[in-house]
Amino acid sequence: MAFSATFSPCENSFLLKNLPTIGHTMRTNGHLNLDSLKFRATSVAHSYLVKSVLVEEAITQLKNHPGSVFHFGEYMIMKAKRVNKALDEAVPLQHPLKIHEAMRYSLLAGGKRVRPILCIASCELVGGDEEMALPIASAMEMVHTMSLIHDDLPCMDDDDLRRGKPTNHKVFGEETAVLAGDALLSLAFEHVASRTINVSPDRVVRAIAELGAAVGSEGLVAGQIVDIASEGKEVDLSELEYIHVHKTAKLLEASVVCGAIMGGGNAIDVERVRKYARCIGLLFQVVDDILDITKSSEELGKTAGKDLAADKATYPKLMGLEKAKEFADMLVAQAMEELAYFDGGKAAPLYHLANYIAHRQN
Repeated sequence: MAFSATFSPCENSFLLKNLPTIGHTMRTNGHLNLDSLKFRATSVAHSYLVKSVLVEEAITQLKNHPGSVFHFGEYMIMKAKRVNKALDEAVPLQHPLKIHEAMRYSLLAGGKRVRPILCIASCELVGGDEEMALPIASAMEMVHTMSLIHDDLPCMDDDDLRRGKPTNHKVFGEETAVLAGDALLSLAFEHVASRTINVSPDRVVRAIAELGAAVGSEGLVAGQIVDIASEGKEVDLSELEYIHVHKTAKLLEASVVCGAIMGGGNAIDVERVRKYARCIGLLFQVVDDILDITKSSEELGKTAGKDLAADKATYPKLMGLEKAKEFADMLVAQAMEELAYFDGGKAAPLYHLANYIAHRQN
């Protein structure tokens, strides 16, 4: 029996290619949900029809399983609200008023909260709970916000729009924007050290080290400095990947890895989610490059076409738009393969988050 009525051609191709792995996973993990399986199949390029009694029986079982539906939209809203509340409480309006206003302006300006939600989902994947991960999840957003404030400065990308609003330095001035970013970076580490509960000290220290490495001269800063040095120059794909792995993917990787550390994941668990995170981290930037040339500033909430105007190397520029989209598809498939080893129900948010990153529109 073909599954074309249930799956798209790409999904059928994935099932055909991966029947042994999927069959083993289903036999040993009966509550792997249908959504998770389908999202593992969304990014493979070739089309086939699948015929397999094993898969047919497994799909039937999954459809009849009461926990087979995962409401991703509700999950994102619920987790984002929790993160926003924690961030609001972490940076109260106090003396000196201007610096705290500037910190709150960018930190609470909206955003999808992808990094903190990834952190929480990873913690829950390995058996932890939200409270264990919330301080470091909040810290991830503080660090990310710092990077945006600094990235928008005239000495960096010189941008006037972020999340649909004037950038921090446009509202508060360059001096305050620099200090607001510095303060958020410092607060991130303080917040993890002082607010984490029900987690052993050695895991807290490991997570702090992971976050520090993601931000420093071998992480985000490395990507930023090489990016600046590459403007107007010929950059090949390996150099472009270095920039984006460090500038964008490292912090996404740290979000997922730190969640697994805080949740009590073992060494194998941590390395598997790290591989997943490396794929979606690079995917995030590939999609960003695609959106930069296919969407308007109003749609993005930030200045569109700025990479093209600055003559920066991007994946569409080096590969062509269609090849860049195919590369994004490959990264989704690789990321989802790493999740096959985990409980399907607990992995559902991470399956959906990978798909969300791949298909986001801003």
